[in-house]
Amino acid sequence: MRTNPNPLTAVRNLGILAHVDAGKTTVTERILYATGTTHRRGEVHDGTTVTDFDPQERDRGITIFAAAVSCAWDGHRINLIDTPGHVDFADEVERSLRVLDGAVAVFDAVAGVEPQSESVWRQADRHGVPRIAFVNKLDRAGADLDTAVASIRERLHPAPLVVQVPIGSESGFTGVVDLLRLRALTWADGSDTAQEGPVPEELREEAKRRRRILEEAVAELHPAALEEFCERSTLAPQTLASALRDLTRSGDGVVVLCGSAYRNRGIEPLLDAAVAYLPSPLDVPAVRGMHDGAEQERLADPKAPFAALAFKVNATATGRLTYLRIYSGTLEKGDTVRDADTRRTERIGRILRVQADRHAQLERAVAGDIVAVAGLKSARAGSTLCAPDAPLVLEPPGVAEPVVSMAVEARGRADGDRLVTALARLAEEDPSLVVRTDPETGQTLLSGMGELHLEVAVEKLRRAHGLEVNVGRPRVTYRETVGRGVSGLVYRHVKQDGGAGQFAHVVLDVEPLDGEFEFRSAVVGGRVPQEYVRAVEAGCREALADGPLGGHPVTGLRVTLTDGATHVKDSSDTAFRTAGRLGLREALRTCAMILLEPVAEVTVTVPEEAVGGVLGDLAARRGRVTGSSARPGATAVTATVPLAELFGYATRLRGRTQGRGTFTARPSGYAPAPVSTPVR
Repeated sequence: MRTNPNPLTAVRNLGILAHVDAGKTTVTERILYATGTTHRRGEVHDGTTVTDFDPQERDRGITIFAAAVSCAWDGHRINLIDTPGHVDFADEVERSLRVLDGAVAVFDAVAGVEPQSESVWRQADRHGVPRIAFVNKLDRAGADLDTAVASIRERLHPAPLVVQVPIGSESGFTGVVDLLRLRALTWADGSDTAQEGPVPEELREEAKRRRRILEEAVAELHPAALEEFCERSTLAPQTLASALRDLTRSGDGVVVLCGSAYRNRGIEPLLDAAVAYLPSPLDVPAVRGMHDGAEQERLADPKAPFAALAFKVNATATGRLTYLRIYSGTLEKGDTVRDADTRRTERIGRILRVQADRHAQLERAVAGDIVAVAGLKSARAGSTLCAPDAPLVLEPPGVAEPVVSMAVEARGRADGDRLVTALARLAEEDPSLVVRTDPETGQTLLSGMGELHLEVAVEKLRRAHGLEVNVGRPRVTYRETVGRGVSGLVYRHVKQDGGAGQFAHVVLDVEPLDGEFEFRSAVVGGRVPQEYVRAVEAGCREALADGPLGGHPVTGLRVTLTDGATHVKDSSDTAFRTAGRLGLREALRTCAMILLEPVAEVTVTVPEEAVGGVLGDLAARRGRVTGSSARPGATAVTATVPLAELFGYATRLRGRTQGRGTFTARPSGYAPAPVSTPVR
C-alpha cells in the first residue's frame, strides 16, 4: 500500500466516456468488481448493473443518467462518473465533464471512433480534461486494435501512444503484452485476476518493434525523453512512464490500452494506468471564479475557504439530493453555505458518499471530493456553493438549446396541478428540458434534445410521478435568418398621450451574417448618444425572439445603426429601445427571410444486403448521403437528414433490416428548409 504526504494526490475524479454500446457501463462494472466494491459482476443485458439503476435504463439497456460511484485501488480513492453515450443525453456528459479531472474514453475495437465518441471527445477538449483510451471488445469478430487506433489518430487528432499489444485475436484473445515492462498479462477463463509472465516467444520481436515505435513517438513529443533517447537510443521504463504522464496531462498524447470488459480482461492495467497517468486534484489548475467583478483563484486545499459546484440534482417527493464537486475548503454536516446564484444561505443536512443509488453517510468532505448533500432547497445544477464569508461564483456548465418539442397534458382534469409540479421537478433535475406554455394554443410544451430524451421524460412522469399524460407528435424547433438584407430603413417612434412624450428616430441596415447576431453603430456626430445606442441594441435583441415567417427565433444577421435623431425632452432609453424593437421587426418584414430547420448527422449501420433499401429511405426523408464505410458483415452509411424526418425512424429501420440495423444521430446545426415546410 502506498503512502502519500498529501491525501489529495491519492484522489482521482474520472469519467467514463463513449459512444452508446461501446461498453462504458460494463467497464465501470468491472472496475467496481476488480476493486472489491461489488462482489459479483453486473451485466447490462441482465439489468443487474450498479450504475444503470433506473428502471428505464434497465429496460432500454442504455445509460440515461450520469451515475457517480466511488472505489479504492492501490491506495487511491477513485470517484467515477459513468456518463450516457446517447446524443440525446449529451447535456449529462457536459455537466459531468465540468467537474472531472480526467477521463477514460472507451472505443469499440470493431467500430473504432463512432459519432458520439467524437462528440464527447470534443466536449472533453473544451473542458481541458486529460484522457486515456481503452479499446474494448477485442474478443469480437473483426476486432482490430491497429484499425481502432488509426481511427483515433484520423478523427480525433491526438497522438495515440499504444502501450499494449493483444495476445490472441477475436475469440482467442487471452491477454496483453505490457510494452513498458515487456511482460505478458493473461487471463484464464473463469479467472478474475491476471497472471504475469514472460512475453510469448511468437510475440517477442513484435513487442520489441512496438516498444521502439512507442519510444520514438514519445521522444518526438517530450523534450526530456528526447534528450535521453538521443543519448542512449532507448528510454528507461521510468522515463517512459513519466513522459506518458506528462503528455497525458498536457493533452499532447493519449495513452491507449486494450481489453475485453465483458470477459474481465484488461481492467487491472486500466486502473493502474488511470492512477499513473491521469491527474489528481492537485495536478489540475486552481479553480477560478468571480466576486465583485474580479477574478479569484481557489486552491485545492482543505484549509482554504469553501467553494463547490453543484452539477446534478435529484428531486424526489421525499427530498432533494444535490451532487457537488468540492474545489476548496472543507464541508461538515450541519455547516451553513451560501448559494452564490440566489444569495441565500442554507444548511447542510447530510453528506453522502455516492454509490449510484446507494449512499454512505460522511461527517465531512474536503477539497477534491465528489459527494451528494441533502437539505439544500434552492441550489440547481450549475449553482456555486461557498463559505458565507468568502463569496465566489464559479462558471457553470453550458446548457444546450432544445431542438424538439411536444405538447403534454394530464388525462385527468384533477391532475393538472400535479403535472405542473412534476414538470418543474423534471426541469430542475435536467436543465436541458424546458417547459413553457404556447401563447397561441395555451398548450404546455416540453422541449428537449431529441425524441428519446422526450420519451424518457414522459415515461418518468408516468413511473415516478404516477401521472397518465397525453402527448402530441414531437415538433422540431425552427429558426429564421436573413437571405437578403435591407439598407436605410427609417423608423420613427413618436408617442404623445398627455404626459411625458416618447420620441426616437433610427435608421437601420440589416444584412446576413455567418454567425448568430451582431450589432454595431455607425452613427457620427453624436446624433444618437451612446446610452441610446445601447437601448437600440437591447430593443433589437428583443425583436429576435420571433421572426416574420412564423414567429421563430431569428439568427444569422448583422444590424447597423447608421443614423438617428433625438428630441430634447421626449427622447429616452425606453423610447429608443422600443424603436429598436419595432424598427428591426419592420426591417425583417422587408428582408428576404429564409426558414431554417435543424439537421442531424446520421450514421446507419446495416447488413450489406439492406443498403439499397436504406439509401432509398434516407433519400425519401430528404437525407443527403455524405459517406459510407465497410465493416465486418455490415456497412455504415453517413448522411445529413432533417431532424423532423427522423421521428419514428428507429421502427422503420428495424422493419427494413429484420431488426439488424442500428443508427445514431447527433445535431449538426441548421439548414434551409423547403419553401413548403409548415412554419407553425
